Amino acid sequence: MMEYIEMFKQWVITLGEKHGVDPLILGSLYLISKVCFFSTLGWVYKNIRAKKPVIFQLLFACAFFSIPYTYIMIAGRNISWWVYVFIISMLVYGIYSIWKKIVMKPKVILIEPDEPGTK
Repeated sequence: MMEYIEMFKQWVITLGEKHGVDPLILGSLYLISKVCFFSTLGWVYKNIRAKKPVIFQLLFACAFFSIPYTYIMIAGRNISWWVYVFIISMLVYGIYSIWKKIVMKPKVILIEPDEPGTK
């Protein structure tokens, strides 16, 4: 098992060197950006409930979502064209899914409590 982990580690390092992207930086950016992204979405939901404007929080969420992909596009070299297509597709899908989650609020179903003796 350890040899497979070592092989995977060497593969990632070699791939990073080939494309000019540091895997440790990319992984750190990815983890940090996702924590910030979901925290910002929580802030958006809080402001929606309070009926406050949310445009800046949504812009922050989009920026946090795109940080690791932007790093690949800027620092990467010798990257295939399909990787750029995939990254752009991910960004477009991320923007669309955020918009769907925020704009299309789930319908709230009110359930009346049972009154004693009605059954």
